[in-house]
Amino acid sequence: MTDHARHLDAHYDAPGVDSPGVQNGLGLLTRLRAAFRDAGFDPDHLTLDEIAGIDQLHLGGRRASRSLAAQGELAPGSRVLDVGCGTGGASRLLAAEFGAEVTGVDITAAFIEVAGWLSHATGLDDRTRFLCADAAQTPLASATFDAVWCQHALMNMPDIAAVLAEWRRLLVPGGTLLLHEVVVGSDTSPLCLPVPWARRPETSHLRSRQSLEALLAEGGFAPVAVQDVTETALAWRRKHSQREGDGAPSGPALPGPALIFGEVFATMGRNLRDNLAADRVRIIEGVWRSG
Repeated sequence: MTDHARHLDAHYDAPGVDSPGVQNGLGLLTRLRAAFRDAGFDPDHLTLDEIAGIDQLHLGGRRASRSLAAQGELAPGSRVLDVGCGTGGASRLLAAEFGAEVTGVDITAAFIEVAGWLSHATGLDDRTRFLCADAAQTPLASATFDAVWCQHALMNMPDIAAVLAEWRRLLVPGGTLLLHEVVVGSDTSPLCLPVPWARRPETSHLRSRQSLEALLAEGGFAPVAVQDVTETALAWRRKHSQREGDGAPSGPALPGPALIFGEVFATMGRNLRDNLAADRVRIIEGVWRSG
């Protein structure tokens, strides 16, 4: 395992990494299955609504994924590579609602194990598959995918040029890139940390919109439609921060992101809200075409 992968494991499976005697991957899967049982649900038979709290770890949740998919005009049967797939929420949404055939890739082994379980539990394992790999170097065949999908993952990738080169290799000629990404805002002062993608400055690889768009152009991707969706993202984050601050509900609750990030997740959410409000970060979504 590379240092980069270890840092991401330590961030995205913090309770499993920090708890003595708990193995990476197995720890997260075990915790989540137990949480569903404790809430009165069968962990092997779940719905997409029941797993919503743990299956899309990005701003805007399923609504943001639907917005991006609509922009990309994904046709039924489209072969999609979901990069930085996490626990596989976007992969399952694209399969269930848009008829896509999706391969999810993530460098965090615990996420891949959970993604496979959740797809099986929701009956979507025939249209989704998951692979633990570095986005800059996958074992997948060239010209395999019609579209590359990436939501809130580039800011965890230090070598974006290598990642973009790999995406071009994997896409068919004229293939589509769909991005929903965090970028640096106009206020360049240090971020309030921790945030959902980083606990320390050295693990955050944010770029400005201008820098990201320049790298995409250099990598052979031409913009089709790009928009700033910061205000929508901020409204969503404010609503969820308020909900998280209301305290735990009475009785068993469905699993949420605190089981993945640890109890610090509520602080991460508030910091992200404040970073958005101060314009330290912004959110863009868009479609690019591979040349």
